[in-house]
Amino acid sequence: MTTGARLLRLLSLVRPHGGRFAVATLCLLAGSGLTLAYPQAARYGIDLALKGGSLRDLNRLAALLVASFVVHAIFVWLRHYLMSWLGERVVADLRRQVFRRLLLLPPSWFHERRTGELVGRLASDVSTVQSVVGSELSLMLRNVAQLLGGLVLLFLENARLTLLMLAVVPPLTVAVVVFGRYIRQKSKKLQDELASASGSVQESVGGIRTVQAFGREQYAADEYGRSVERSFAEALSLARWRASFFAAVAFATYVSVAGVVYVGGREVVAGGMSGGDLTAFLMYTTTVAIAVGSMAGIWGALMSAAGATERLYEIIDQESSVQEPIDPLALPGGTGAVRFDDVWFTYPGREEPALAGVTLDVRAGETLAIVGGSGGGKTTLTSLLLRFMDTDRGAVTLDGIDVRRLRLSDLRGAVAIVDQEPLLFSGSVAQNIAFGALDAEDAAIREAAAQARADEFIAELPQGYETLVGERGVKLSAGQKQRIAIARAILRKARVLVLDEATSNLDAESESLVHDALAQLARDHTVLVIAHRLSTVRGADRIVVLDGGKVAETGGHQELLDARGRYWQLVKHQVLVA
Repeated sequence: MTTGARLLRLLSLVRPHGGRFAVATLCLLAGSGLTLAYPQAARYGIDLALKGGSLRDLNRLAALLVASFVVHAIFVWLRHYLMSWLGERVVADLRRQVFRRLLLLPPSWFHERRTGELVGRLASDVSTVQSVVGSELSLMLRNVAQLLGGLVLLFLENARLTLLMLAVVPPLTVAVVVFGRYIRQKSKKLQDELASASGSVQESVGGIRTVQAFGREQYAADEYGRSVERSFAEALSLARWRASFFAAVAFATYVSVAGVVYVGGREVVAGGMSGGDLTAFLMYTTTVAIAVGSMAGIWGALMSAAGATERLYEIIDQESSVQEPIDPLALPGGTGAVRFDDVWFTYPGREEPALAGVTLDVRAGETLAIVGGSGGGKTTLTSLLLRFMDTDRGAVTLDGIDVRRLRLSDLRGAVAIVDQEPLLFSGSVAQNIAFGALDAEDAAIREAAAQARADEFIAELPQGYETLVGERGVKLSAGQKQRIAIARAILRKARVLVLDEATSNLDAESESLVHDALAQLARDHTVLVIAHRLSTVRGADRIVVLDGGKVAETGGHQELLDARGRYWQLVKHQVLVA
């Protein structure tokens, strides 16, 4: 995509607010028109004074100028306010677009990127765009109006002097194109380095316990320092290019003005121009020169915005590997029967399949335990059920419907999940539980907490259900976070409950309480349990052993022990622990 196409796409965000933009443009044109009238007033005043005109005429001229200054100030205020409003509005819309797209991308996309880098794009890149739309765009339009208007009036004043002044335009145009290309490339690279530095901060702060436990504070500081220095070096390189650009433009512009002063002065001496004519011409020349100089700076800012826009639209244009069905089916009534029918799946970049022809029926209301060694495909099964990714071959069905034919909202609304390391948000306990059902009333939240055996410890917290848990639930123990996550899943009232090592972080007493709650919950739900604890596995209606992405065994706990197969080996080698 060309630079112009990127900028046009950015400006398309202004289209929904065309009324305000039109008013701002009218104010801009009116203000620019008044600016172009001032040299005529100067011409009249100087010639009047040199010819011995009356003081009365000069007083009238001064009064008219003051009145025009007031009107001009009003136009400037309106233009500045409206364009600033547009800048803030466009940036807010852009942030929402980027974040909305991020939320729709599958988890696998985030595995290849650093969270801090994505946060950096939402911060630094959007700020770059904001400065362009909110201020640089207004200045660009003003300068274009003054440049074109000034050139027309200059030709009317003196065509020969105008052509002399414009002799610097061709080299300036070449400079703008050449320098602009480099500035855009350098700006994009600088934004990349800033995003990388943000990623270092995110990782180190997010893992501060690990950093401090291993005594790696200095190492983390050095890593961040190197990222900052790379950013600094890129910023200096960009500054050198911009400084060279502006210096070249300023030199060419002032040489042009000097030429006009010299030639124009000779014409005044020869009687070909009046002093007022030369003054007006010089004022128009200055107006045009300032506009050209400002346009050069704005061009550099536009190139920076083009780089930032490219990075932001890389996210907005990112197509998810998991798409909504073109002709979705309604989720039928049911109680959560799940079937994996000859399912194959290979992770990108790997040769060996994570699942190789898995066929598995999970009856409605059944509690199925899925066990196996690390990398056996246990979590992959549940990820395919939730459509975090799609099968390479085969199908996953929920109550008889291929999950790829269901709306994602319907599918995921029918499944609740509790991960091994549940994520809590930095709100209150009640807000984290209500994440399972945003419209839930307090009574339902408390009931879910009671079923998850979380109500007792919540009552002991300083503000009870209104206690803030901190970022990622840092103020709570691992077991407490797990029980809140289970309460969140219970509140969802889904057909299928997925427990991915959900009790692994609980002590024996808490685990016993939660097992009681899950046993009661399982009566009305289909439950898929990924577990390494025998205490969890024994309570399942059926156990499936995955080995190398294939179903190795299926049966009950004692039945599989007696078979002395893969399940027996897992127990013997304590892959499954008590």
